[in-house]
Amino acid sequence: MCSKCYDALTPLPVNVNRIINGINVFCAGNYSKELQKLIRGLKYHKQKDLAFYQAKFMYEYWEKFNYKEDFQVVPVPLHKKRLKKRGYNHMELVAEQFCYLTGYEPNFEFIERTKDTKPQYRLTKKQRAQNLHKAFKIDKSKYIPNKKILLIDDICTTGSTFEEIINELKENGICDIICFATTTPF
Repeated sequence: MCSKCYDALTPLPVNVNRIINGINVFCAGNYSKELQKLIRGLKYHKQKDLAFYQAKFMYEYWEKFNYKEDFQVVPVPLHKKRLKKRGYNHMELVAEQFCYLTGYEPNFEFIERTKDTKPQYRLTKKQRAQNLHKAFKIDKSKYIPNKKILLIDDICTTGSTFEEIINELKENGICDIICFATTTPF
């Protein structure tokens, strides 16, 4: 990632991108050419150094909100099969860098993906919801009390992933959540 490419990453206006089940969802940028290359390089091509740049892009957007609360950063988990195949969870790498920049605490063990779901990119909104239904489970013993949850992901298209996790959290009495994605195609 050269400085010219990084400078070409364009953030969205600083506001709520959408609301899912009463929870604010923020998206730092549009899924443009540069952001697409950044995310795909990290996610599919083992360019782990790109996690820093993705986290930095998210951080530069996030710091404009001036949140005073303390957060636990929870990346969307991968299923064990996909994690084994890929060798790492790209969003855990981003979360580590984001936490380094913000001082927040990462929490990688709080949410587990229990269902080996299909990739979402070719599915309709309805198919995505069916694909993700009951795909996540939380471990309340891993919850860090007195810290809001900042759930992060790379791409928020229809919001189905966030929605399913929000539902699981709310079913367990946890409602102090903010969702944050690097990018959205809309």
